Amino acid sequence: MNPDSKRNLVIMWFANFFVAGSMTMVLPFISLYIETFGDFSTTYVQHWSGWIFAITFVTAFLFSPIWGRIGDLYGRKKILIASGVGMGISIFLMGYCTSVWQLFILRLFMGIFTGFIPMSQAFISTQTPKEIAGKVMGTLQTGSITGSLMGPLLGGVLADIFGYANTFKWTSISIFISAMLVILTKEIILQSKKDKKANYTSKEVILHIVKNPVLLTVLLISALIQMAHFSIQPILSLYVSELHGPENLAFFAGIAFSVAGLGNLIMARKWGKIADRYGYIKVLVILLFLAGIFYLPGGFVTNYWQLVFIRFTLGVTIGGIIPVRIAYIRQEAPIAMQGEVLGYNTSLRFFGNIIGPMMGGLISGYFGFSSVFVTTSILLIISGVILLVAMNRYPKTKLARESV
Repeated sequence: MNPDSKRNLVIMWFANFFVAGSMTMVLPFISLYIETFGDFSTTYVQHWSGWIFAITFVTAFLFSPIWGRIGDLYGRKKILIASGVGMGISIFLMGYCTSVWQLFILRLFMGIFTGFIPMSQAFISTQTPKEIAGKVMGTLQTGSITGSLMGPLLGGVLADIFGYANTFKWTSISIFISAMLVILTKEIILQSKKDKKANYTSKEVILHIVKNPVLLTVLLISALIQMAHFSIQPILSLYVSELHGPENLAFFAGIAFSVAGLGNLIMARKWGKIADRYGYIKVLVILLFLAGIFYLPGGFVTNYWQLVFIRFTLGVTIGGIIPVRIAYIRQEAPIAMQGEVLGYNTSLRFFGNIIGPMMGGLISGYFGFSSVFVTTSILLIISGVILLVAMNRYPKTKLARESV
């Protein structure tokens, strides 16, 4: 990487740190915040937690490919700044909510601008040599992971001290800081000698994806992975309450959220380097199977610290999935279409984010918390099987397209 690209990576690392930290600050107590709006049943809170958590990703699902294409044509820096400002305003206003409907509408509006971290991945990817893509994307990933690690802990402390509403207002400041940091970056795009085209139509992008069965499979299982990963998120604090009790609930829920980030932080860059050397698809298959195996015991723990340990081991495996997947797309898609291809990837991830929390809320409401872990484990293993079949069925698919 040239000096400007390295500087951009450092800046975007901190921007992702602030965004991820801010976004995860409020996750541990969304369900608890809903309880402050009225005297609701546990089932009502669980169901609304799922809907409010998921609705952001409905609009994000629709807008991600659009933002990706705009970024390919006009530059990703402007999109990143708009995303930061839009999210900051939305989160600030959430601190003034007095009903579930107000929170629901603001989360929906925020979805239009959600996607800062995926867009930053596209921003850095297009200026990264393909032979070190895994390591670089893993490095970038540690920024959002570190933020995600500290966010729930800090959010839990702020919520216990200042209350849920004020925590939303403080959180928005970090988002605005991220938007300001992007202004300091320089947009750089590595020009490929093999790829003569400066831009592609959406039809050409879709045809490129469809003609590469393994790439198509990687994009499609993004939804399954996110369904699995996010199914537990909206009800995790309620599960912690059942295991630990109500004392300092926001803080201990924050630990349960954050410890997965610690596992992520330790291994994300290492998984990227391993995948650079041995192949992205092979490593993805291994990670999916391991994640499925590690997730299952979480539904059968009998105390809080067992849950914390399970969350950590899950984080070790989940931490490699995103950077390895992005690095693979970097290899397979020409530079001039990477924003849109990553936009489709993000859109499918957000689709999984929509279904996952709703699925988790409904399943836990009717069958209990343990059933969510069992379902999640099955989804992750199914994703691994699908990718393994695709890899074996199309062994001649190149991992590094000559057009890149």
